[in-house]
Amino acid sequence: MCGIFGVVNDKNAVQTLIDGLKALEYRGYDSAGIAILEDSSIDCCRANGKLVNLETALENSRFKGTTGIAHTRWATHGQPAINNAHPHVANNVALVHNGIIENYQDLRTELEQLGYEFESETDSEVLPKLISHYLLQGYKPLIATKRALSRVRGTYAIGALFQGKEGQIIAARRGSPLVVGFNKQSAFIASDAVAASLLADEVIYLEEGDLALVESKEVYIFDRHMEVVTRPRVKIEKDDQNICKEGYDHYMHKEMHEQTKASQKTLDGLNQISLETVPTMDFSKIDRLHIIACGTSYYAAMVAKYWFEKIARLPVEVDLASEFRYREPPMMEKGGCLFVSQSGETADTLAALRYAKDQGQYCLSIVNVSQSSIARESDFVYRTLCGVEIGVASTKAFTSQLTVLAKLAVSAALERKALSGKQHKKMVSLLEDIPQCIGAALQQEPLIRDVAKSLVKARSTIFLGRGQCYPIALEGALKLKEISYIHAEGYAAGELKHGPIALIDNQMPVVVLAPFDALFEKTLSNLQEVRARGAKVILISDYRGVAACKSSDASKNKVDSVIEMPVVCDMLQPIMYTIPVQLLAYHTALLRGTDVDQPRNLAKSVTVE
Repeated sequence: MCGIFGVVNDKNAVQTLIDGLKALEYRGYDSAGIAILEDSSIDCCRANGKLVNLETALENSRFKGTTGIAHTRWATHGQPAINNAHPHVANNVALVHNGIIENYQDLRTELEQLGYEFESETDSEVLPKLISHYLLQGYKPLIATKRALSRVRGTYAIGALFQGKEGQIIAARRGSPLVVGFNKQSAFIASDAVAASLLADEVIYLEEGDLALVESKEVYIFDRHMEVVTRPRVKIEKDDQNICKEGYDHYMHKEMHEQTKASQKTLDGLNQISLETVPTMDFSKIDRLHIIACGTSYYAAMVAKYWFEKIARLPVEVDLASEFRYREPPMMEKGGCLFVSQSGETADTLAALRYAKDQGQYCLSIVNVSQSSIARESDFVYRTLCGVEIGVASTKAFTSQLTVLAKLAVSAALERKALSGKQHKKMVSLLEDIPQCIGAALQQEPLIRDVAKSLVKARSTIFLGRGQCYPIALEGALKLKEISYIHAEGYAAGELKHGPIALIDNQMPVVVLAPFDALFEKTLSNLQEVRARGAKVILISDYRGVAACKSSDASKNKVDSVIEMPVVCDMLQPIMYTIPVQLLAYHTALLRGTDVDQPRNLAKSVTVE
């Protein structure tokens, strides 16, 4: 969500901060600002809207300091406005903050009674005011910051500048990620390694409760008890930090076309783990598996439920992390929990993991960031090796998650003796076709671009699917609403008559995902039901399904558009059918002129509740 970037000892600190914020744009934001420490004074500039507005505001400035902090804000408390933008300044301290201060109102009232005046509606402004209050009582900056943070309930990642302390940034985190990066001349703080990788060669991932004094050559880290600790420096994988569009108009378009390569790299990584016999969860020792995730990752988990139950004969519960953590479900002794998160920092998923660990569960995670909080706190970790994903609407991360989950389900089936060695070998061989299947689906883009024209003026759209394609219908609806702003809902086709069919009229497009499988005839009946009520039907099926649809008397010449997919085995269908719904959403959004990569109100990494 919000983004933090800071630099110590940089001759062109203003431009470095702007570059850092540009690397954080993908997280989502609605205002931005920087603060520079120069000659014992703090200069601050903030602007509403896109970064270009901040750059314009800085054109006539003469900021020349070598130490500074910067922020992109995604509004929580208070509307998007300059007075609510970060950094917030209080007398002798400037601060940027990610997270939520739950008791900010109590702290604000206390400070107002002491004579402090507030200019924003944010929860964040209480932090520099409170730190300033302790500075005036004679505490040094590090202790003043620690005392202020000890008063806070909620989550935070902060970077702070102090008058007279050029060459230093104080950073801290609890519940929100923060890294410290270094190169030969300078030090950096950033919300994630993607931004730090612009200039840093290696990073330190601050741990929960850490407080750090960052200087150009060194960082002094204190844990929650103010004991000096050492955190490992991790070399940045530069090859995975490619954040260029490479000739594509949008990151999302580029990332959709990278799915062939991303799935292959993920498969290669999984095969390497097998060769190295890395310890993994033994699925034969658990009687039930909980899969927990948010957003698009949740739909990947829903698909995995079909695979684990059908192939591995392992009962699965799928939960939204935000519901799971507060439901406080009873957990089976030595049960298994699988957490799916692209960033590995999703606040609700991380909290659910901690609950599961407290309940004595074996915890396995699937993440795209090897040093993320979820990865570090899990017992077993699998990576989706898809590289950095910049587009807010997830594409290659989703299909890479499905790739890992498919391999895990097949491995679990062998461990649980639900598959023989020969059957397992055959299924593993089928999974090796995932990149080829994705590539074949991407070849349908010209056709899908034309079909998208029929959705441009729609006010609402319904996606239907059965079995493994039901979660893909949900994912297709999510993608369409995310980037085109058309209301869309996904439904299990069998539930159509239990309410949703009331919405069908001649203005309603219905996208039907119907591979020619054991459920095809039932899905075809649902297609006929919506077409009989005037719906504009877009059928996504293989040539067998298209032929069967055309030969049906009830539906002859009734399908408005057809997107024909190659024939694949049942297990690969959810991955294959993800591609057309992604492309359909993308080209609809293009025709509607929306911001594809940074849709309004959305953030890439949801690190607050």
